[in-house]
Amino acid sequence: MAPRRRRTDAAPLFTVAAGAYVANVALGSAVAAKIIDTSNFRWLHHAIYIATCVASAAAFSGIVWGTPKHASRRAALALAPAAAPLAAIPYLGTHSRRHPIVALAAAPFIVAGLVCARLTTDRK
Repeated sequence: MAPRRRRTDAAPLFTVAAGAYVANVALGSAVAAKIIDTSNFRWLHHAIYIATCVASAAAFSGIVWGTPKHASRRAALALAPAAAPLAAIPYLGTHSRRHPIVALAAAPFIVAGLVCARLTTDRK
């Protein structure tokens, strides 16, 4: 019988992390394109950034407790490299070209973690 496909039990955390990341990129892009003016509520972008970091850390914690173990580890390890650009963002300044480039550097890892958490082969 072929292995059953199912998501890890940590998959909702990966979904929340990806959702927070997408929201932050959307808001940052809208501000950069001058579609939205956040001068009266700059804290919003920072709050979503913090939510992204916390959700990503929570999703990564699935490496310890998530089941199935192999799939949870794979998803967490796929997400792990996103920590470097997320950690660097506060130190790069917000009005330079580096800020969006480094922020987008986390995208492939966030997507990979989400995909690995949602579509896994159950191995025993």
